[in-house]
Amino acid sequence: MTLGAFGKLLLGTAATLATVALPSAAIAQDASPAAATTAPAAPASERPRNVIFIIVDDLRFDGLGFLQPGIKTPNIDRLAAGGSYFPNTRVTSSLCSPSRATILTGMTARNHGVVDNNNSSEEGLTFFPKYLQGQGYQTAFFGKWHMGSDTADPRPGFDKWLSFKGQGSYYPNTGIPEAQFAKGVVHTLNVDGKEVPQKGYITDELTDYAVDWLSKERDPKKPFFLYLSHKAVHSDPLPPPRYAHQYDDFQFKLPASAANTPENYEGKPRWVYEQRNTWHGIDFFYNSNMPMTEYLKYYYATLSAVDDSVGRIMQYLKKAGLEKDTLVVFTSDNGFQVGEHGLIDKRNAYESSVKVPLVMYEPGTVPAGVVNTGAIRNLDFAPTFLDLAGAQKPAQFEGKSAWPLITGKVAAKDWKAPDFTYEYYWEWTFPQTPGTFAIQRGNLKYIQYYGVYDIDELYDVAADPDEMHNLAEDPQYLQTKIEMRQALYDQLANRDGKHLIPYTQRLSTGAVRRDRSGTGAAPFPDQWLVEPNRQDRIDQILPDSKAKQAAHERSANLSPSPIVGQGTNSVEYGEKSLPKAAKRRK
Repeated sequence: MTLGAFGKLLLGTAATLATVALPSAAIAQDASPAAATTAPAAPASERPRNVIFIIVDDLRFDGLGFLQPGIKTPNIDRLAAGGSYFPNTRVTSSLCSPSRATILTGMTARNHGVVDNNNSSEEGLTFFPKYLQGQGYQTAFFGKWHMGSDTADPRPGFDKWLSFKGQGSYYPNTGIPEAQFAKGVVHTLNVDGKEVPQKGYITDELTDYAVDWLSKERDPKKPFFLYLSHKAVHSDPLPPPRYAHQYDDFQFKLPASAANTPENYEGKPRWVYEQRNTWHGIDFFYNSNMPMTEYLKYYYATLSAVDDSVGRIMQYLKKAGLEKDTLVVFTSDNGFQVGEHGLIDKRNAYESSVKVPLVMYEPGTVPAGVVNTGAIRNLDFAPTFLDLAGAQKPAQFEGKSAWPLITGKVAAKDWKAPDFTYEYYWEWTFPQTPGTFAIQRGNLKYIQYYGVYDIDELYDVAADPDEMHNLAEDPQYLQTKIEMRQALYDQLANRDGKHLIPYTQRLSTGAVRRDRSGTGAAPFPDQWLVEPNRQDRIDQILPDSKAKQAAHERSANLSPSPIVGQGTNSVEYGEKSLPKAAKRRK
């Protein structure tokens, strides 16, 4: 399938923002995942390849020009045209800090312990660039770290370091009162342990530092790994002046499931409807009344600066003659919803939350113009980078090297991807989304929730990519649901074989406000509404099984249980089983 064909298929779903047909002819080359299998991998005798890993924040899976007409990302589009696009890329925790920790450690959140954005500890963690240093690589980090203590101090594993505290700021004076700014107060960057003032627009300044390191500071005799971690396009996205009005006249469209209709909420958990009027709901997102169609103008204009950054990096590689020796990777730390099911942001296990864009480029090594449908997780990045550098996979790594898939040595159809297992641990700061666990095996995705009074979900994401038809109570999928529940539980065990729910210290009530005139609570599901004193009252507690399903189909009970004092649950009935001497005196 070509990028053009895939884009048309993608844009035919309700999950997309625009309804125009697809991308530039420059990308729609006659290539396919099958064709990619014939492309030779780079010879082992070559010198170690360089890697530039570019990660953005909160970019949705289809938020690029070659996937969504009207969006302007010409430099990233050229990467896709000359490299491979991987549409089945997902993150095992759709949240900034846990996802970044997974990428850097090669471990899942239950094992690396960075479970939310609230100051989880980095103690005892080893970041994969440390292993690359052992292979003779020079390593550099530029941008958003956003893990562990709220500090921008250098981390082990990097020869060059530039970061900032927390989310950072788009401009040197963003959020700084005018009076303080007039006195010279600006945000700072940590450059190799030294605090220096932020001088410019953050995306541009990060790129300045990165290009300067590439062209002037590094040792040209050694291979390098550059980790360029942009703040963009995280909320609240502010574009540079040159793009401030880029989308003024563009009309964004929201997914069909953003509408508040009974059809859109049929089969959905209650929490989904109740999140509609919250910080992460389409009606009151970030507690503002800005329409999402307006917000997206800021979002994609901010992305344009990232696209410029990619162009500058590629220009340097060509000028330095390094284009064929350098793997360029472009991705995001998590997805982003713009109204799907009435939700915005990320955190949950729906496709627009867990799917991320992934483009890889290296002429002669990564097949050009190909849509590679093999499944990749952010958990797989670290082992992949070590594999291509010739380093051994550490024992604690939980992912799988995707290098054979990326180079075409293994065809997408033959790629044996592990189950995609998802974990999100409830955060007190944003309590709208419950603890969420999910597993995808092939095209079937099962989702369950922790600590909330609600239903679970099961979707065929191939037949139902917008996840509109919950199959969890479909009798035909009973055995599948039982098996996936068991697999999910097994895979969520930590390295010690334990099932634990980690959490961080609560410091406030979190973002709990709702629009006073907005939507209220969701009704209970109709199947939950029953008359009192039913004989089958404990059947819902008993494990699902074919026997239970068969009993209910014939309107019987798996385990009849009258209320206390009635029928078989009465003293009178129990007395019949006692010896006469033990019976009550008359």
